[in-house]
Amino acid sequence: MKINYLLTLFLLGITAQAQMYVSPNSYVFVNDQYVFVTQDVNLNAATSNIYLRNNSQLLQGTTAVNGANVGLGALSVYQEGTVNNYQYNYWCSPVGASNATVGNSAFGITQLGIPSTNLDTRSYTTASILPIGNYNGVSANGSLSIAPYWIWTFRSSTLYSQWFQIASASTLAAGEGFTMKGTSGSDTFTPFTGSGANNPGSKQRYDFRGKPNDGTINNSVTNGTFTLIGNPYPSTIDINLFLSDAGNAALINGTAYYWEQAVVNSHLIASYQGGYGKYTIGGGYVPADIWSYNSDGTYNVDTTVNGAVYQRRFPPIGQGFMVMGTATGSVSMKNSFRNYIKEGAVNLSEFAKTSGKATNSPNSVYDPNSEFFPEIPNLAGVDYTQVRKTYAPQIRINTKINETGIIHTALGFGDQYTDGFDYSGDARATSDGAPASFYFVLDNQPYEFAMSLAKFDIDKKYPVGLKSTAQSNFKIKVGDLLYGFDPNQQVYMHDKQTDVYYNIKTGEFDMTLPAGDVRDRFEITFKENALSTNDNSIADNFTVFQNNDGGFLTIKNPKAIALSNCVLYDISGKVILSKTSLGSNLSFEYSTSGLSEGVYIVKLTTEKNEVVAKKISIFNKK
Repeated sequence: MKINYLLTLFLLGITAQAQMYVSPNSYVFVNDQYVFVTQDVNLNAATSNIYLRNNSQLLQGTTAVNGANVGLGALSVYQEGTVNNYQYNYWCSPVGASNATVGNSAFGITQLGIPSTNLDTRSYTTASILPIGNYNGVSANGSLSIAPYWIWTFRSSTLYSQWFQIASASTLAAGEGFTMKGTSGSDTFTPFTGSGANNPGSKQRYDFRGKPNDGTINNSVTNGTFTLIGNPYPSTIDINLFLSDAGNAALINGTAYYWEQAVVNSHLIASYQGGYGKYTIGGGYVPADIWSYNSDGTYNVDTTVNGAVYQRRFPPIGQGFMVMGTATGSVSMKNSFRNYIKEGAVNLSEFAKTSGKATNSPNSVYDPNSEFFPEIPNLAGVDYTQVRKTYAPQIRINTKINETGIIHTALGFGDQYTDGFDYSGDARATSDGAPASFYFVLDNQPYEFAMSLAKFDIDKKYPVGLKSTAQSNFKIKVGDLLYGFDPNQQVYMHDKQTDVYYNIKTGEFDMTLPAGDVRDRFEITFKENALSTNDNSIADNFTVFQNNDGGFLTIKNPKAIALSNCVLYDISGKVILSKTSLGSNLSFEYSTSGLSEGVYIVKLTTEKNEVVAKKISIFNKK
């Protein structure tokens, strides 16, 4: 069956059971709906067009590698950036060049434009491409100028120097992601479909026009490197289907990395502030750590800017993201990953936005009274009404380093997870090259992990690492409890060296450590050790205090409990004083007059191998 569109049509929604053919001097206009075509789309002539407006999308069911669409006409669909002329968004075009060749085509920014009137959203003005030496894109009523210098892609590398400049060339393969900075200025034209102004300020609308991408789209990855890809279709996709695809799972680490950038109005790399948020199937999205950078693209310092929480389950049209390879091959985007979700945070579909376009749309996935999705049109045959919307119950842990930025991490739980690496549950961090980090340590894994999912056991201890290239202060506390984690459960940071437990739910872990990478000293626990300072049967038998006027440490032992040793540590865990075979004296005193001011840990061990650890503060010594 072939459906011919020989007349001008204004559609509320349609399903084409086979091919969609749009004849010369005809167009299909879709408003607030989706079109599903089981086979190819033929835009026969340059005057054959499809216009997707007001959250409209195109779904296709072909399985051809590199697609089966053809034609000199164009599909037109809007997407808005979220940055000004100094910051980047990561993109992936939903269209390629219009031509008579069957299959997907390469894309270039010369295919971008803007709606040119507020009366007819078929009309548009092609963007002006500025000279390569002009770094500032500009938006104005009726015009759009793009700075091609900022169009780059990243093909299987870990080095900043390996970004590849595309500029205005039409050489971006289908499915290949790219960077693009936004524009300065504003454009108050508002298309009548109710989608807002073209650019109210730092939110440029782009009209993507060309042959719509479809079918299986492959992009190369290699072991241990990042590749910039994205959603290549004029519809949303389910990122969980992409990550769980068996072929993809054999080639990547199961995490999608999304760039977030703070507003710093400079084109200098040394002024950039940004980082990568991480999404996995099991854990959801962990916000980015926002770093500043050196001129060679390496990390400098973690900034005071806090990464935001975005809804990443259904990447919208145009969304780009990174993947990390674990083997050499080609990851695949497939039509079967496509679905119809209207963009907006409430629908778990955000293009780096803090608020969505559609808050109460008919297919909204948000229902406070249901843990399951509603029906969602899709090509994989998924019954979303049987799919839960939440992720693993988890603790979000925030680490402040040197009183500046925050490292975001998550520790989640489920019976299906292990202490080792779990694909698309555990999220490898991007902080390997950072000067400081807090991370989770997994069994038999040398890498740093920003998200760790494991089986919950209240008696279990979950190892964490602290790293710094110079002496650094770490302040660690629970930031949030999500997806049903017990709000009454206490959470501790345990220092195995000093045997001190820090309640990081009601307080914080505060410690200054020397340069180094410590992977075997600290752990997250849910109970204090039975022999710790909170065990009244042991700890309350001793009184430990610092006499700062006299400059000595006093230990009172009124019950004459036999002690095997006493160790004094500084806050970094360095042994300052060690005494053995103490016996059962009623009192002990040790000079502290030569010690620096600060917090110290006193650790007592009885002859029955019972342990008591207490903090003291040394200051104002004579």
